[in-house]
Amino acid sequence: MNNERAPGAVLRSQRPRNPRVPVEFGLDVKGTDSSGKPFQLRAQAVKLSRGGATIIIDADVKTGSVVRLTPPFGRELDAEVNGAWTDEIDGRRRIGVKLIADDGWFAE
Repeated sequence: MNNERAPGAVLRSQRPRNPRVPVEFGLDVKGTDSSGKPFQLRAQAVKLSRGGATIIIDADVKTGSVVRLTPPFGRELDAEVNGAWTDEIDGRRRIGVKLIADDGWFAE
């Protein structure tokens, strides 16, 4: 393994900008899957931060797409998908999302 950095490379911290908290609640997710087909389904949030979440979802969603989240509290929120993967342990699909509004989950 090569630990050398390219000239001018910037090191990024592995620490998240906002602390992530394990959670378990259902939410509705609307969006368009990777084939362009609209979907609306029930999903499960498993980690939450002020500005985003990790969600278990039964849809193939592309990074960069926008989804609308409806949690059991508060209002509808638009979020950009910034990661999509299948968990190696349980085989379930997950997406990481960043809320588009700066005021987070609990703003009024």
